[in-house]
Amino acid sequence: MTVRPIRLFGDPVLRTPAEAVVVFDDALRELVADLEDTVREPGRAGVAAPQIGVSLRAFSYNVDGVVGHLINPVLSDFDGEQDDEEGCLSLPGMGYETPRALAVTATGFDQFGEPLTIRGTGLLARALQHETDHLDGRLYIDTLKGDTRRQALRELRRTRPAART
Repeated sequence: MTVRPIRLFGDPVLRTPAEAVVVFDDALRELVADLEDTVREPGRAGVAAPQIGVSLRAFSYNVDGVVGHLINPVLSDFDGEQDDEEGCLSLPGMGYETPRALAVTATGFDQFGEPLTIRGTGLLARALQHETDHLDGRLYIDTLKGDTRRQALRELRRTRPAART
């Protein structure tokens, strides 16, 4: 399939809640293949459909050499806390300590419409939360608080002066 270009901060698709997938057809399977090809690029842990310009609730992940996808995810069973640096392909060059649950369960569907449950811990839990946020029109910088948020917003204004938060 295809490695698709990543949409950057300021593109309205990144701030628009994605539509639920209702048809599990060849077009969806092509989208999933593109998402998985795109996430296989070095240094990538996840790619959400809006990041490649498609406003559908689908994402791919690539953690510890395991590549997968999830359609119409719902997160539950949040457990523990982790506060590690997080970045985003749509905000290149930025990275901030971002609090996330240490473990989470994601339920949804595979590309054929079959139910799928993923229990993630550590980096996989972070990726599941990060990519699901993308599907809701949120970026990781929206979760930041206090001085860290102020620093991130200053960096955005400095490096992307036309961008709005």
